[in-house]
Amino acid sequence: MKGWTTASIDPLAQLRVNRRLVIVTVLMLLALGGVVARFAYLQLASHDALAARAENNRVRLQAVAPNRGLILDRHGRVLAENRAAYRLVVVPERVEDRAAMLDAVDGLVGLSDEERERFALDRMRSRPFQPVTLKTNLTEDEVAALALKRHRLEGLEIEPYLTRHYPHGEALSHVIGYVARLDASDLDRLDPDDYRATTHTGKTGIERYYEDLLHGTSGVERVETNAQGRVVRVLERVDPIPGEDLRLNIDLDLQLTALEALGTQSGAVVALDVATGEVLALVSKPGYDPNDFVNGISSSAYRALLENPYRPLFNRFLSGGYEPGSTIKPFIALAGLESGRITPQTRVFSSGVFRLPGHSREYRDWREGGHGWVDLRASLEQSVNVYFYQLANDLGIDAISRELALFGLGQPTGIDLRGEFAGVLPSRSWKRRELNEPWFPGETVITGIGQGFTVVTPLQLAWMTAALAGRGHTAPPRLVGRAEPVRVIAHDPADWDAVFDGLEAVIVGARGTARAIAAEVPVPLAGKTGTAQVFGRPQDGEDEDDEELPEFLRNHALFIGFAPVDAPRVAVAVVAEHGGGGATVAAPVAARVIARAVGAPDDRSLVDGDGR
Repeated sequence: MKGWTTASIDPLAQLRVNRRLVIVTVLMLLALGGVVARFAYLQLASHDALAARAENNRVRLQAVAPNRGLILDRHGRVLAENRAAYRLVVVPERVEDRAAMLDAVDGLVGLSDEERERFALDRMRSRPFQPVTLKTNLTEDEVAALALKRHRLEGLEIEPYLTRHYPHGEALSHVIGYVARLDASDLDRLDPDDYRATTHTGKTGIERYYEDLLHGTSGVERVETNAQGRVVRVLERVDPIPGEDLRLNIDLDLQLTALEALGTQSGAVVALDVATGEVLALVSKPGYDPNDFVNGISSSAYRALLENPYRPLFNRFLSGGYEPGSTIKPFIALAGLESGRITPQTRVFSSGVFRLPGHSREYRDWREGGHGWVDLRASLEQSVNVYFYQLANDLGIDAISRELALFGLGQPTGIDLRGEFAGVLPSRSWKRRELNEPWFPGETVITGIGQGFTVVTPLQLAWMTAALAGRGHTAPPRLVGRAEPVRVIAHDPADWDAVFDGLEAVIVGARGTARAIAAEVPVPLAGKTGTAQVFGRPQDGEDEDDEELPEFLRNHALFIGFAPVDAPRVAVAVVAEHGGGGATVAAPVAARVIARAVGAPDDRSLVDGDGR
């Protein structure tokens, strides 16, 4: 084979090769020119924008949660605080065998099924390098046990944090409420930007109503992160603004006195400052321990609360509806005096039975055989049903409804809590609207002694009593601050005097239904006992003997009172569920509360000149 020579190459082929080389070279130059142009564009024209984007990838903002405000009583004693606690957190990427880790922790400090489930859910929502809470509110013994085995627990850390704590537990559970973990419904009503670092929010009571004040304002940190998103260092920090401390009008000593006075009795106690509407005591019993809810209550514990027959989660003073019984009689008396249907001297004969003209049905007095001839003072002193049957019939339901509406029956009091029940003010229009039925004369008769359709809450009954004690002047009940008087009920001064005289006779009269408590209060006291029927009885009783009945069928016992009579400062309402008689059960509770309010042994007057 002969060798190749330049001369042997086809000139056309050489031309094609040269042309291809030119094309490739041009394409390479164009590509290089494009790269250079793009590089110049990025470095010169887009430098600022790209630098900012790179900075955003490297530096990010993260929220800092504020400390929650404290809740104090009127004397500055702590009712809700932030307590230092410890929690166990896990960094998932540092744990090789998650199941073994959980079993090891369970063996040391115990893990509930709820804690395991919450950890699994939180871990799924977090990045592998982010700590996930496994157990909160560790005890000192649990911290010590974990610290002792620290070398064998890779990926676990014990972190300090602040947790909400209620030092008086059940005593104020329905007033203060509690905080708990944020859920989807909370995020719908709250500002998401201000709650980015917040884990808990107020769920009930004062904690919920004043959430905006108690929460505070979140701070912010500018932090530098690496490519995986880990925080390398803090570049800048704006501190959060702590929540405001709230001072309630509640007096802790009076609250505890009311609880102790109720003893084992379920019910409610409300004490108000007559002039200012400040709430001095607000009890619903039984209650619950709000601390159980802060870090998550177990399903079994919550189910036990729901199934408890005494309903510890139910707020009796705010949402409980009760017939007022004979505690309504002072207001019926005022309606009679104002209308001119009666005078203080008007006398009615009580034979023990009342009948409407032309009707055979009997409406009975609580005392068999009746009370004989009684005037207004005696009818209040002895709680004579026949007197008020007759008066109610003479007034008619329209006049009764107008009078009771003046005192706030059928209306929310406007207290600074959520979930208030307005009660029921019976009237023709109400019955037609709710039941689509006409009003009957017999319903007017029993309205006169607080039975039938009339329903009040203990808070509402206390507000009505405060308006009575203030001779028509009072202010809406408030747990924080005070409001100006908004209700003025214009009656002749002599009418107020006549009713006050009868209510004082309840305590000091020879036949007063609550004369047994006269010696327990250091100042002149006025009051009225009452009994609310739980189910239909053959006799309308004031203090009937319920001892032979099962507890849940016994009547509710009520009492309203105010003191001192000549210049009332405190008004109280008591409802003792299934307590039987108002005189024997509810009145002694009110006496202890009023005695404490107007004659505090440590000289800290609860209702002095400025309400403090």
